[in-house]
Amino acid sequence: MNKEILYIADPMCSWCWGFSPVISSIVEDYSEHASLTLVVGGLRPGNDQVLNDEAKKVLLGHWHQVHDHTGQTFDFELKFPTNFVLDTEPSCRAAATMQQLNPEKTLDYFKTLHKAFYLNHQDITQPDILTQLATPFDVEAEAFVTSLQSEEMQKRTIEDFQFAQRLGVQGFPTVVLNDEDGYKLLCNGYQPYERLKPFLQAWVDGNLKTQTS
Repeated sequence: MNKEILYIADPMCSWCWGFSPVISSIVEDYSEHASLTLVVGGLRPGNDQVLNDEAKKVLLGHWHQVHDHTGQTFDFELKFPTNFVLDTEPSCRAAATMQQLNPEKTLDYFKTLHKAFYLNHQDITQPDILTQLATPFDVEAEAFVTSLQSEEMQKRTIEDFQFAQRLGVQGFPTVVLNDEDGYKLLCNGYQPYERLKPFLQAWVDGNLKTQTS
């Protein structure tokens, strides 16, 4: 069995945005040793509550915490559309759609979703915006939106949520290593790359037999 890195994350998870440079470094250094599979986690799927002033304060608190801890840039103005609802299912489904249509661009698209949300305040719950963001990654708009809105993709997205739950994932980002010995937890929550790299190296060398964190 080939080695596989499972990245369980959500496009609208601020800690996942903070982790974005870390997962990029993991792919850059270990893509020759293991494939990367994105598993969309579903941070707040199906949420129907409008982001009111109190919720915005809570959200901003999380964003400042992530910025302070990771150095990732945010636009703290919160210029979202009126009556914005933070439902993470559509953007998760969009990431799953890209993984089906052009898997090599999945992580790049995932980063684009992060930037659209955290830097540009785009409403990435909307199919037209999700499609516009996808077309630079060698997919046709019509094919993307058709797949995005299909029952098959809705089912596949739910299956990702359920798979993450079966793995015992309780927060994002989470990275799980998969090989012939089964699943090993690399991290649950943000960790800097410098902390993770020794465990990854031990894993590719065949010396990592237990969970690391």
